[in-house]
Amino acid sequence: MDVKEELAVLARQEQVLQFERFDEHAAWQLGSLIYDRARTEHWPLLIDVRRFERPLFLAATAGITADNHDWVRRKSNTVQRFLCSSYRMALQLKSEGTDLTRRYQLAAADYAGFGGSFPITVYGAGVIGSVTVSGLPDWQDHQIVVEALATLLGKDCSTTEGQQAHAR
Repeated sequence: MDVKEELAVLARQEQVLQFERFDEHAAWQLGSLIYDRARTEHWPLLIDVRRFERPLFLAATAGITADNHDWVRRKSNTVQRFLCSSYRMALQLKSEGTDLTRRYQLAAADYAGFGGSFPITVYGAGVIGSVTVSGLPDWQDHQIVVEALATLLGKDCSTTEGQQAHAR
């Protein structure tokens, strides 16, 4: 799959994986779903689910570091700024031969063009927050989030996934 096709898959994921409503209970369900999978798979993972104005769920499995907290913050900032997944932003910029710093003059200390953060979108309201993970390669971080969202929303994951064209 080439980058153009992968970008189309990522845009389709964002269209399909939307909520009718999103509250603290939905955040708990989503975060717990990811956490339980990370524990089962023995993945070192930090999970953050938030509305942009406040955190709703934060959990970590064994093996994460302070760097993971920074990655989560930077990836989530990217979603909040561009209202799309951090992985989609990374691939788009890569296809243009640039990055967030060169294209938008954004500090690398505050924004990350790597996968792992996905917009929480509510029909009729738009993007209200993000779900972000850090601990594995960025394409895998992205896929973990997509699979959890598809499961929670009762969507067929096969219609939302693609072969990841690794952003790094």
